[in-house]
Amino acid sequence: MMHQDTLLYLDGVNVSFDGFRALNALSLYLEKGEMRAVIGPNGAGKTTMMDVITGKTRPDTGRVVFGNNTDLTKLDEPAIAALGIGRKFQKPTVFEPHTVWDNILLALAGDRRPRFTLWARQTGEERDRIEDILKTTRLAEHRNRRAGDLSHGQKQWLEIGMLLAQEPQLLLVDEPVAGMTDAETEQTAELLREINRTRSVVVVEHDMAFVRALGVKVTVLHEGSVLSEGSIDHVSDDPRVIEVYLGR
Repeated sequence: MMHQDTLLYLDGVNVSFDGFRALNALSLYLEKGEMRAVIGPNGAGKTTMMDVITGKTRPDTGRVVFGNNTDLTKLDEPAIAALGIGRKFQKPTVFEPHTVWDNILLALAGDRRPRFTLWARQTGEERDRIEDILKTTRLAEHRNRRAGDLSHGQKQWLEIGMLLAQEPQLLLVDEPVAGMTDAETEQTAELLREINRTRSVVVVEHDMAFVRALGVKVTVLHEGSVLSEGSIDHVSDDPRVIEVYLGR
């Protein structure tokens, strides 16, 4: 049962699409301040799990409870985002013609519509927040570059920065290091660990070396439910995990 340190609690969640069971009695707890890695083969239910948490998909049955007993299944996507759940999709969506700085400023404005904000005077507080985010995301020296000119890895960091601007309590991050160089992958692990000092994070990922670098508890999904859970060494040694995922 959930206790006061639980931030997110999925209990017996079932989701079917045209007779295909995407989630099958999925149960998962995330502690406040925790970072969790979620791995598993394609079709294991990782994306559907994220969709359920963010309100994009309604479960057929089961409970999804956030923070202080808020039932997420009763809320729509904007309401869930406003509660403090931010999601970073695999493909970065940044405003390519605008600078790195202005992308974060637009995100601070609370919505993603470029409007008068860019021409409004920034308060000192806003400037400090943007500086902090630039430092965290390793983009301080790129502040005046067009977002469209950044490397793939830098665009991913910028989008994480845009999420941070919205002050989420929980960040859901989908395959952040796909397509990154080894150096960028390493820096992304550092970046997420830094963010995790003040926020909870769920990372869905395929890259096992990256998951090992995060050094956090791992949940392995298979056919829509939890197959194994524990440290990376624990799940890597689990014969069932080797059979359905790692052994391939």
